[in-house]
Amino acid sequence: MKWKMLLLCLIGAQTVAQAQSMSDQAAHYLFFLHNRWVEDHSLDVAHPDYGICEYEAIIDTFEANNFQVISEIRPSGIDVAAYARQVVIAIDSLLAQGVSPERITVVGTSKGGYIAMYVSSFLQNPAVNFVFIGCCVEANLVRIPAIQFCGRILSIYEESDTWGQSCRSMKDRSNLSVSAFKEIALQTGLRHGYLFKAMSAWMELVMEWARP
Repeated sequence: MKWKMLLLCLIGAQTVAQAQSMSDQAAHYLFFLHNRWVEDHSLDVAHPDYGICEYEAIIDTFEANNFQVISEIRPSGIDVAAYARQVVIAIDSLLAQGVSPERITVVGTSKGGYIAMYVSSFLQNPAVNFVFIGCCVEANLVRIPAIQFCGRILSIYEESDTWGQSCRSMKDRSNLSVSAFKEIALQTGLRHGYLFKAMSAWMELVMEWARP
């Protein structure tokens, strides 16, 4: 699949320079950063509460809607900040090739949302789009002071989720430029399991945000 080839050039062992010939200035690029369950388990292993994570269906849906998707199944125990810096390098490569920042979106679910928040903090580009899904916890306001939102931020959370909730407090304490902020609370009743599914309830919101 194309997204796998893109990832090898933009985030994997090959140099960022090798990705330059793949740039399409008219395309919409979407970095998708999955949850922790997929790091630690194969895709055919069901979570005891939330079932199978529909990672491939999520990627396929974004691609079917004409996004150039950059994603991978991360190794177990990946360092969040270090991985985020690799994503920043990939984004900087696209920007250097003339891709407009408005055409770049970073989407993260659960642990992937933390990576996306670090990307926002490190990149510091107010025109890049970010979507944080089911990843904000009030205690992390104190525990992770390095996270400072920057960019066009969409926060999505599920009201029945006891873990990832509102990102508004983290946004309010950020010292960088948040050029736009919107937050949407879902009511699927699936707790944290909604982000395991290729659900239009959250995916449509992501795609709308990615095409401002």
